[in-house]
Amino acid sequence: MNIIVCIKRVPETADADVSIGKSGKDIDKSGLAFDLNEWDGYAIEEAILLKEKLGGTVTVLSMGGEDSNESLRKCLAMGADDAVRLTDPAFEGSDGYATAKILAEAIRQIPYDFIFTGTQAEDDGYGQVGVVLAELLGIPHAALVNRLEIQDKKAKVHRELEGGLEEVFEIDLPAVLTIQTGINEPRYVSIMGIRKVAKKEIKTLGASGLNLKAEEVGVAGSDIQLEKIFLPPVGEGAEMLEGKPEEIAAKVFDILKDKGGLA
Repeated sequence: MNIIVCIKRVPETADADVSIGKSGKDIDKSGLAFDLNEWDGYAIEEAILLKEKLGGTVTVLSMGGEDSNESLRKCLAMGADDAVRLTDPAFEGSDGYATAKILAEAIRQIPYDFIFTGTQAEDDGYGQVGVVLAELLGIPHAALVNRLEIQDKKAKVHRELEGGLEEVFEIDLPAVLTIQTGINEPRYVSIMGIRKVAKKEIKTLGASGLNLKAEEVGVAGSDIQLEKIFLPPVGEGAEMLEGKPEEIAAKVFDILKDKGGLA
């Protein structure tokens, strides 16, 4: 069972004071910590669990600069066999479609039964790359996968739907799956584990090595172009109601009536 996992290195913003960068098209990332995208952590863990059960290899792909090596080595420490970084100035500004195109050309050079991606990335939240990747490669896909069972050359896939519903169906291999959080419990990676893979080669490929022209990727090859990002405007502060319960209830009733919440 040969599995390719596409990952992304993203900034951690949950507990940070986020500000907009000078370009107005990205956040100011100076001083922010970076880590493996959360959804991708579940994807790599699922791939390694399948390798441990069925044998085969796990290859990790990431698009980015040298900083992405940190996340790739984390995946190697978790149990991945090989890592490839796709890097080229021409890739800058790629939207979900152009990113999938770059990944697809790299994947064509690697034998695989499965391709895993996270359901989405924490930074842009597009949720596009996995499904576009399947279309470009001409293979079936399933999104929001939260359980997986292998049956010969087929897989029984459980996928999350809205309203607490779940869908179960069979899918032929090879296939692309976008992995949802909660499918497993990603293993802890120790500093010693990272050190053990510190000297392992990370192969790099650019546009020429992927037979891609500059106009096919980056901003030129993207159908979606980011114009501006901004922080949500600050609204009015909450009104604190004081008094006895019956007085507060009366005030709430008056506010709802005044705002049109009551007929």
